[in-house]
Amino acid sequence: MSRLTQMLRRAALASVLGGAFALAGAARHPAQAAPAGKPIVIGFSMSLTGGLAANGKAALLAMQIWAAQTNAKDGLLGRPVKLDYYDDQSNPALVPGIYTKLLDVDHVDIVVSAYATNIIAPAMPIVMAHHKMFLALLGLAVNSQFHYDRYFSIVPTGGPHPKQSLSVPFFAVAAAMTPKPKTIALVGADAEFPKNAIAGALALAKANGFKVVYNQTYPPSTADFSPIIHAIQARHPDVVMVASYPPDSVGMVRAAAEAGLKTRLFGGDMVGLQSTPIKAALGPLLNGITDYDFWLPVKGYATPAAMAFLKTYQAKAKAEGVDPLGYYLPPFAYSDMQVLADAVTATHSLDDAKLAAYLRSHSFDTVVGTIKFGANGEWVAPRVLEAQFQGVKGHDPAQFTDPKTEVVLYPPNLKSGTLQTPYSGGKH
Repeated sequence: MSRLTQMLRRAALASVLGGAFALAGAARHPAQAAPAGKPIVIGFSMSLTGGLAANGKAALLAMQIWAAQTNAKDGLLGRPVKLDYYDDQSNPALVPGIYTKLLDVDHVDIVVSAYATNIIAPAMPIVMAHHKMFLALLGLAVNSQFHYDRYFSIVPTGGPHPKQSLSVPFFAVAAAMTPKPKTIALVGADAEFPKNAIAGALALAKANGFKVVYNQTYPPSTADFSPIIHAIQARHPDVVMVASYPPDSVGMVRAAAEAGLKTRLFGGDMVGLQSTPIKAALGPLLNGITDYDFWLPVKGYATPAAMAFLKTYQAKAKAEGVDPLGYYLPPFAYSDMQVLADAVTATHSLDDAKLAAYLRSHSFDTVVGTIKFGANGEWVAPRVLEAQFQGVKGHDPAQFTDPKTEVVLYPPNLKSGTLQTPYSGGKH
């Protein structure tokens, strides 16, 4: 039985049960108050607890800012907007029930996704069964499995090979080293995002002539990463690429430092190292790690629109207890809503077929730049950064406003420094 068939069957079961069991323990949050009139209701799950919560809560704040600003300007189509959301607890098993409830019980007008590949994928069968347009937030190549023509991804990966696009910058940095590396180790959790990332990395390793000396997955419940790091070190790879979500990324960094991992390049697709609270917690252990990023306040990214949004976000972030800088996810969550608003306004409709047709055929100006969708709803061209942590001292989050702590290595036109190598457990 294919994975898609299994997910569709689970979705059908969730519909029959009305989501009652899948929603056990999922916290409902009050929707934002709106001006008088029948609101346009936008429904979604969001990871507000669990391993993805640091980014999920920051994304929610960005969406709430958009809703407040929109309602202050008379809403959409002359109606207020309302956010109807549930905490998925960073648990993919809760997602089908949440989206079943949103659509069959709450009868929301529009659904958008939560943050992260592992949480987006389980929502897809429900969305597809209801023929809804679906804007997905930071999902890596989710639609390569479903090929749903009403799916659109808000993430700067994409292009003709979306699974590879996240890792292209890391491999470009590796290939430019002198002498060129010969061997690579790949590791990630046995879950949707790491599997997609590693599949792309394997193709890139082959294209770059790297010999894969270690390629293993680990259970998502793994807490001790020391045995993995020791197993990798025993293979003496020139390059180590990790595909991981925040709790695993923190565990990998700490284990690499404790073991004194020695390799020429370490990092790759480690989610979480873009989050200010995680950066502050790890502090100098980050030094020497080379990892992807989606947004940093550098030339071409720090536009007046982006900085105006971040000024508003940062003014609210401390009181909300979320990422105080908000460089990683908030600009994309806000852009997600900008794209939706543009489509609704242009079509003067909430009809999913009309919205999808418009999204396929137009480009959108957002705080993260111009977005245009191509095949499978991915971005026409990827815009992924690769940066190396350098000179991190102590645990003050304010230091990460200094671009010298995250030196951009890719793309070449934004390069702001030189790669420091080898990696030796954060001791640069």
